[in-house]
Amino acid sequence: MKKLTVRAVLKWLNHYFTFFLMVAFVITCCTMLFVTTMTRSLGVTITAENISAAAKVTFWNVALLSLIFTVIDAVRRRINVQRPVKNITAAAEKMIKGDFSVRIKPRGKFGSDDTFDSIIECFNKMAEELGGVETLRSDFIANVSHEMKTPLAVMQNYGTLLQDPELDEEKRIEYAKGVAEGARRMADMMTNILKLNRLENQQIYPRAEEFDLGEQLCACLLQFETLWERENIEIETDIATDIRVKADEELLSHVWNNLFSNAFKFTPSGGKVSVKLSATERHAIVEVRDTGCGMSPEVGAHIFEKFYQGDSSHSVSGNGLGLALVKRVVDILQGEISVESAVGVGSVFTVKIGRC
Repeated sequence: MKKLTVRAVLKWLNHYFTFFLMVAFVITCCTMLFVTTMTRSLGVTITAENISAAAKVTFWNVALLSLIFTVIDAVRRRINVQRPVKNITAAAEKMIKGDFSVRIKPRGKFGSDDTFDSIIECFNKMAEELGGVETLRSDFIANVSHEMKTPLAVMQNYGTLLQDPELDEEKRIEYAKGVAEGARRMADMMTNILKLNRLENQQIYPRAEEFDLGEQLCACLLQFETLWERENIEIETDIATDIRVKADEELLSHVWNNLFSNAFKFTPSGGKVSVKLSATERHAIVEVRDTGCGMSPEVGAHIFEKFYQGDSSHSVSGNGLGLALVKRVVDILQGEISVESAVGVGSVFTVKIGRC
């Protein structure tokens, strides 16, 4: 406290002497000019007594004016500088402690310098962004922990059952498959998390190359042939030929694989999945349609968010990262993706990619 008081006094004296020198210089110059002019025009003789008296009056005038200017400047600085700096510092200390809800009220006073208002506006935006990042980080950790608990619990239960020495061979194989499926789900989730992280941090740079989009769609669709035959799902394709695009082929394959996987996952046995490829002068348009459970508009508004799962009955089959990955890839490739859906009818995902 003592150091702070001494520093404040020294700062005040520094301001005072600064004004003293400025006022002394200005008054001295003005006085000399005035005296010189008067003596020349009136022919007055300057004596030592006159100079001494004038010097004393001038000195005390300079001292008084310097004091007045110093006080005015101190008040100005306290209102226009120290107060907003104090508010910004207090808000910054709250942010350091993890409170990102703090906001500073803009000053907006008439005649005041708007520099601090610009700083305050930037500070509030920074606090808002950091608050959003912190919320996303907390939600991400909570969601990852939740998603990992399910396969870990399954693997633990099956592992416990496998320790039974009297377990028959059929059950042992069944439980071993359960452990393998849980491990696969965790591996898929980690793979998608790493991909999303690299995409969001711009660590993956798309390599644009020209290729036939129809051929890529057919190749990706054929990977699910065993699945649609096992589930007795009808496949309908309307893929236009010779539609070429210039994009990152590997990244784009993630889009089709995730969309096809979702379509087959949510389509019941005996349903239908349709894939259509058409083109306009500037865009290639891919539609993936299914006759699955569909979703409400409320669910559709969040379907591209990480870990969001609109249909809890199917949540065991996924981790809510696939469509978030799809959206990020489409954005990187400067494309567009949209969804239309109705509960009990099915969903249609539409992707637009620029043509060559």
